[in-house]
Formats: sequence, C-alpha cells, structure tokens
Amino acid sequence: MFYRTCDVFVDGGRLRVAEWGPPDAPAILAIHGISGSHLVWAAVVDAMPEIRLIAPDLRGRGASSELPGPWGMTQHAVDVIAVIDALGLDSVALMGHSMGGFVANVTAHQYPDRVSGVLLVDGGLTLPLPRGLLLEDAAQALNPPVDRLSLSFPDREAYRAFAATHPALQENWTPLVEAYVDYDLVGEPPVMRSRTSIDAMRRDAPDFYGPPEVQAAVAAIRPGTTLLVAPLGPRNERPALYTPTALERWRTTLPELNILVIDDVNHYSILIEERSAGIIADHARRLLGS
Repeated sequence: MFYRTCDVFVDGGRLRVAEWGPPDAPAILAIHGISGSHLVWAAVVDAMPEIRLIAPDLRGRGASSELPGPWGMTQHAVDVIAVIDALGLDSVALMGHSMGGFVANVTAHQYPDRVSGVLLVDGGLTLPLPRGLLLEDAAQALNPPVDRLSLSFPDREAYRAFAATHPALQENWTPLVEAYVDYDLVGEPPVMRSRTSIDAMRRDAPDFYGPPEVQAAVAAIRPGTTLLVAPLGPRNERPALYTPTALERWRTTLPELNILVIDDVNHYSILIEERSAGIIADHARRLLGS
C-alpha cells in the first residue's frame, strides 16, 4: 500500500505527517491521542485500503516531539489547518481518537469551512475532573502514560517487553503494533526512552475537562456526528472513559450525536483489534459518503 511521510512547516518547526492509500482517493485526516503517533491508525488503514488517510504526529509526539509549545487543543487545531493547507485541500473530514477527538471538535468549531465532518473514537466530549484534583494537575489522572515517559530502557527489546504487558497490546500484538511501539522509542542503548513530551502531555490534559474553547466546540458538534465508545478503560478497568451514566447525559444534552458502544474493547484496543478497527473504517467510509 502507498505510504509516505512529509514535513509541514508550522510555528516552531516541522510537523511530521503520514499518508496511506491512493493519493487521489477520498481523504480523511486522523488525529491520535495524548501519547500516541500516526502509526496508531495502521490497523484502521488496513481495513479501508481504498481511502486516503492523512495522519500527523501531533506537536510533542512522534517525529514532531521536538516542536515546542504552546500546546493545547487550539494550537493543535492550528497545526491541523496547516496540514490541510500544505496538502492543498479545501476541506477534509476529521477522525479523532481520545485527545484527537477534542482536537477534531475544536478544529471543526474554529474552522468550520475547512472541516466536512467529524468521527469521534472514544474521545472529544468533556470529562469530569477527578475528585481532589485541580485543573492544572489534570495530568495526574493520566498516571500510567506519564509514568512510562519517565522511564528509560536498555534496548528496543526491553521496551517491547514492557509495552507487551499492557492489556490492550498483549492481547493484540501484531507486526503493526510492534512497529508503533518501535517508532515511539528514541535514543541509543543503554538509554532509550519514549519520544512523547511530558510537558506537552501536562499542558494538553487540562483541556479534557472543559475550558471555554472546548466547551464551545462540544456544544457546537454537528448533527449526525458519531461517537464510537469503548466500554473499558485503558487497562480494561471500569468505569471507562465515558461511563454509562455519562453517555446517557450526553444523549440528553446532544440528542443528535450518534453514540455507539463497541463491545469488548478498551480505550486503546478499539483502534488495533481487527474487528473494532473494521467498524471504525466502516464509519469513516460513511462519513466520506463512500
């Protein structure tokens, strides 16, 4: 399958962007989560080879990890528009997982003429701040990924072994997942580490809990937008990111939002398990009208 990467000039440097699929096919721009990279979409790509999928490494992640702040959903939206401009697209459909859903909503709200539609994958709707946490400390609610970023590993095999203990990965380890894990690692033995910026995560996390620009974007979600939900949290825990009670509240607040739960997947495996990746691909096709 066609695959290429390029760099797009943004404020502060270059943003890495990947593309899969036929260059002249209908396009969707996919936005990864808070500690991910473009390669997290590889299983979805495999499920829709006829679609052109464009996926940036967000500022502070992947090969864009050296880009400085500011971070936050508004800055990521600016970067997404820079990608759309650089690729010569008038408008494009957006698909976002986890934090990527927040980025997609803010981009669609702030640049409505540049976004033809949005598909949300277990993200994009504001969350209640965990009891006892202040907004500026919101990254503490993301302890597992933050802890990972503080670790070092002697070699690539040690990092693979560490990653394979995660419930979402150990049950779905494939060559695509291994490539995603390998891409996240930088440095030289015996000191290698994740390339995701802790500072970027710490700045981005508070936006999950409803600053004005995110609240406005959620309130303006377009009728017919679909949210695909994982019933389990990142490590198969309950409650998930969106509890059944929260989903009922959102169905009342946003009655024209189409909320669908994909059974037996967690917040991460929803993207990499073959069945759920196929469901995401089907909804992406619908978004594109194909």
